[in-house]
Amino acid sequence: MPDMLQFSRRTFMAMPLALAACKPGSAVLELSGFTMGTTYTVVAIEGTTSVTKAEVAAAIEGALSVVNKSMSNWKPDSEISRFNAAQNNAPVSVSPELAEVMNAAEAVHIASEGTFDTTMGPLIELWGFGAPGEKSLPGDADIAAAQARSGHANTLGLSENTLQKQQDDAQVYLAAIGKGYGADLIGRALEELGITDYMVEIGGDLYASGRNPSGTPWQIGIEAPNALDRGVLEVVGVSNVGLASSGDYRNYFEQNGQRYSHVIDPTTGRPITHRTASATVIAENAMLADAWATAMLILGHDRGLEIAEEQNLAVMFIDRDAEASDLRFKKKASSAFNALTT
Repeated sequence: MPDMLQFSRRTFMAMPLALAACKPGSAVLELSGFTMGTTYTVVAIEGTTSVTKAEVAAAIEGALSVVNKSMSNWKPDSEISRFNAAQNNAPVSVSPELAEVMNAAEAVHIASEGTFDTTMGPLIELWGFGAPGEKSLPGDADIAAAQARSGHANTLGLSENTLQKQQDDAQVYLAAIGKGYGADLIGRALEELGITDYMVEIGGDLYASGRNPSGTPWQIGIEAPNALDRGVLEVVGVSNVGLASSGDYRNYFEQNGQRYSHVIDPTTGRPITHRTASATVIAENAMLADAWATAMLILGHDRGLEIAEEQNLAVMFIDRDAEASDLRFKKKASSAFNALTT
């Protein structure tokens, strides 16, 4: 099984910038901690509803508990871990939370031409990006065998509230969608407390609602895809949307002068080779932004931009500049991204 603690750590590329002064009469509550193998940050503005920091903390922990009990690949007794451990193909009724995530994953899988896939464990292991071990270049036959054990169509049956294995050893990993869903669920919990101005971030995936403490959209920095420098390349203001970024530049190996990224295209069984270094997606929620950021990075900006225009999806690609003598980048965004951020 892949080491999901390592695998789930998406490069921290989307970051809330420093908070401005608070609006008069409003209290700003800031909380942070650890979850899902990464960190979380929550900034909530009290507004007209009097809420204590302890109440906010309890709401956060309650939401995270629901997500981890349902879809954590680290907890052996979680809902998804029990499904993965079962060696049969009988349909299994799943919780509303897991059903919501799996149906969203399937929708993105189809719309992204199969590039978003929750069943890629065999390919991740084969290339050495799962459990700690030596990364190496596999042969064509091994890649084909791993692909046969991967893929939603090959391995899963899904209905509105049931999940079924098509292969007894099918495995589902939710690292590329679960953190976004966790951010959404925390947001729902905050809204139940009457908080409407907040920002929730888990491992770089975030949902921003209302306005920041200065009364403007939440200012989010998009990191330059440079392993040696965490500088901000772009700043976007967002409100009532989810945002996530995915990059290829910190987890890779080199062999015979060729660079192999941890970002594997399930349709080819091989790491991506195009020049797109990162993709940032803005969507109606963090769950979809999380999933689509992965899919868009795998697709690359050529095909990705075509699908983004078809789907009215807000995405910005950052490509390595092949014509520059040093490490430089080019940005290319969809119409929806430009409309949201200009």
